[in-house]
Amino acid sequence: MLGEITGPFQRTLKTAIGCRGVGLHSGQRVAIDLVPAPPETGIVFRRTDTGAEIRAVWENAVESARCTVLSNGEGATVGTVEHLMAALAGAAVDNAIVELNGPEVPIMDGSAGPFVFLIECAGIVEQDAPRLAIKVQKPVSVVEHGALAALYPDHGFSMSFEIDFDNPLIRHQDMSMAVDAGSFKSELSRARTFGLLDDVDRLRAAGLARGGSLDNVIVVSGDHVLNSGGLRYEDEFVRHKLLDAIGDLYLAGAPLIGRFRGVRSGHAHNRRLLAALFADDEAWAYTTATASASTGAGTFESRDEALLATA
Repeated sequence: MLGEITGPFQRTLKTAIGCRGVGLHSGQRVAIDLVPAPPETGIVFRRTDTGAEIRAVWENAVESARCTVLSNGEGATVGTVEHLMAALAGAAVDNAIVELNGPEVPIMDGSAGPFVFLIECAGIVEQDAPRLAIKVQKPVSVVEHGALAALYPDHGFSMSFEIDFDNPLIRHQDMSMAVDAGSFKSELSRARTFGLLDDVDRLRAAGLARGGSLDNVIVVSGDHVLNSGGLRYEDEFVRHKLLDAIGDLYLAGAPLIGRFRGVRSGHAHNRRLLAALFADDEAWAYTTATASASTGAGTFESRDEALLATA
């Protein structure tokens, strides 16, 4: 996703690596392995318990409460993919097979941090294939029930998000930032998912949050955080919403070059935003990366007609 700081070639993991954890909503123990993949593979989830394979693209995302779920259209699904997708986007991993023996990516500590650690331990290698990105050429937005998700033309990748909760601790938070590998890791990757204590019984009655605990969710009661360590950032709540959006937007199938704005939006809005983007052929174009011989830093240039300047 962070195409402006990577080189011109696709990237995959140097070696396979895995871990185990519990699914946030299913409560099931899951083993997960991140495996290198050839160029042009993209990110593919492989259910080793069923043999199903699901490509991580927005067309395979289905309506689901509280998380992003991918489906193969034949009954097999993989849930809560957003934190892992954010880590892969932040590390600019283009190709990988994600093997897991259950229906949900483990929640780990509720952030993308553990997945970033796994990717760093595995290492990353460049591949002999050009890296493509998707340039946003004109504004696209989804507005529903007081929520907004929008993409605008820009030269790099930047984000802003605004939340507004009727809670004395969370309240109103708004954050903007230019996103690259360094800022993702330091400013967003460790921000955890959160919920209100008053919602726990209702969620579990609906079959959700069965694996949730103070080890993997920030739980807020009134104006207090129940987790013993408190918050990792003063505004950890809005940072996590930015993290979720990065993971969801990587379902575009390539890094985005543009500016994202979210206001009280969620996973469903992000999916519909990508659908709106790709429904308009004039709203986007592929670009390719060119690298500086001295630094290896990547920039993107259009393969098509001249692109719009920053909105």
